[in-house]
Formats: sequence, C-alpha cells, structure tokens
Amino acid sequence: MIRKVRWGVLGAAHIALKKVIPAMQRGAWCEISAIASRDLAKAQRAARDLDIPKAYGSYDELLADPEIEAVYNPLPNHLHVPWTVRCAEAGKHVLCEKPLSLDVAEARQLLTVRARTGVKIGEAFMVRTHPQWLRTRELVRAGRIGDLRAAMGFFSYFNRDRANIRNVREWGGGGLMDIGCYPINTSRFIFEAEPRRVIALVERDPEMHTDRLASALLDYPSGQAIFTCSTQLVPYQRMQFFGTKGRIEIEIPFNAPPDSPCRIFVDDGSDLFGAGIQTETFPVCDQYTIQGDLFSQAVRGEGEVPVPLEDAIRNMAVIDALFRSAESGNWETP
Repeated sequence: MIRKVRWGVLGAAHIALKKVIPAMQRGAWCEISAIASRDLAKAQRAARDLDIPKAYGSYDELLADPEIEAVYNPLPNHLHVPWTVRCAEAGKHVLCEKPLSLDVAEARQLLTVRARTGVKIGEAFMVRTHPQWLRTRELVRAGRIGDLRAAMGFFSYFNRDRANIRNVREWGGGGLMDIGCYPINTSRFIFEAEPRRVIALVERDPEMHTDRLASALLDYPSGQAIFTCSTQLVPYQRMQFFGTKGRIEIEIPFNAPPDSPCRIFVDDGSDLFGAGIQTETFPVCDQYTIQGDLFSQAVRGEGEVPVPLEDAIRNMAVIDALFRSAESGNWETP
C-alpha cells in the first residue's frame, strides 16, 4: 500500500501554482498538505484555488508543522540554498528548483547539511524523468546513431520586464541560469560525462545587466556540445544529438506539454528531405508528476533521488566556468 509523502510548498511562485502543484496532486505518491507565503492572504488564496488543506503566512510556520515531510522550494534563485538549509535543519526533505544555487561554493554547503541532517535533497530538473529523455539516452547507449559525437541545442523566450525575477541579476537572473542550464544538463545526461573545458560568449542587457544572449561550446571526452540561449529572442527550443550513423532530435525538449504527446525523431541520415526519419511518440504524461513521485519514492526508501546534489553541483560548475570564460575570453575548466 502506497503511503503518500506529505508536502509543503514555499511561496506562491507561478511555476508552483500553475505547473508543479497540480501535477504533484495527480501523483500516486504525493500529497500537497500546505503552502506558505509571506503574504498570508496570498497563501490562503492559493490554498483555496488548489484545494490545499493548510496555508501559512510565513515559511517558518510551515517548517514548524510536524506533519510536513518534504518541501518543494520554488523561491527565487538567491533563496534556494538559504531556505533549503532551513528546511533540512527542520528535518524536511527538499526538492529545490533549478538552478540549485548561485554558484558552486554555495551549492557545496548543502552536502554538509545533508550529511548532518540525513534528509534527501534534490534539484528539480524535471526533464531528467521524462520518458522522451530516458528513451533518447537508451537509443544512444544502444548505438542507434553510432558513436555520439555532437549535441546542439537552442532555448529562448522574450522577457524584458524589469520587475520579473528572471531579469534581476542580483537574484540569479539571466539566461544561462534560467534556461542555459537545460542544454548543459541534458548534454551531460546523454554524453554521460562531464565537459573537460568550456568556452562562452555572453551579451548583457545594457540596463538590467543580465545575460540576455549566450552561446557556449562544451568539450566532452567523446565529442562536443554547442548551444545558444536567450531571454530576448523569439520563443523556441530544440535539442539534437549527432552520431556517426544517425541523429536524434527532440521536438519539445524542455517544456514538454502535459496534455499532448511528445515526439523524438530518429534519423538515419539517408535522405536530407526526411525519408530516413522514424518518429517515436510518447503518450501524454506530466514530467512534474513523475518527478514528484520519484522523489517521494526516494523519501520512502524505494528509489534514488532523480537529480541528487552531486549532479546539481556538477551542472553548476559548468555554469560557473561559462561565466568565467565570458569574462576571460578563454577556455575554462569546470
């Protein structure tokens, strides 16, 4: 018999209210028991709209609730580590939104906290649990495209709202932190390795000083990955993986829709017009539901945290190195 994990949510972030909470509520292993906001009325409104039993007017009140076993932390980036530490010290397991921290040094604090408290801490890279990504890695492992040699990614949206947290540099805003982390993470996932060195070009917004356009090259032991991300371009996303005998393209790699099937295209390269492409379609699923259930199973001792601290720190090391490279103009080692 499944014993659901009782979850609390810190803050009323858009991603939590519109995507993650509803998805976790549909999970077999998750029960959203409480939500907290520094504005009690906001928490009460969210609780009412989403049928959450308890609402708190402070994060500390939620952490003091003995019934809460795990916390989802979707706070702004600069609050990820401080409040994840507070959650762990209160004995709560933590699923923290990406990026886990502002830099590697900050993220490493959580290793000590985890060892001291014994709680589970994971980064919410939901893409790593989606069947289309698991299948892509399976195909690459099986040699379907020969030897993997290159990856190519693009991720962009348009947002020049100065009040939006994604555009506040001091809070960890900007493209590399918000969306560049995805092609980094997924290329690491498919290459199953860490880049030996990286190099980047970064253009910053002249007023907000966040990185609004970044392009990067990651040098892996067996190949290379390139990607561009932007917070001020037409919305688009795509990832492709190229081997000696074929290519895999993921149609909607990051914001996989929860209400329609997803597709990947496996191309043997025999025809530039696409005659050699085989399409694999994945049934409707919600990657946030899967993520929540897998983390909850780990809490119950029935699996591992999908994206553990060690992986989150390695991803952050690449981001740190790319920012260093943008300043130095040189290759940098994560």
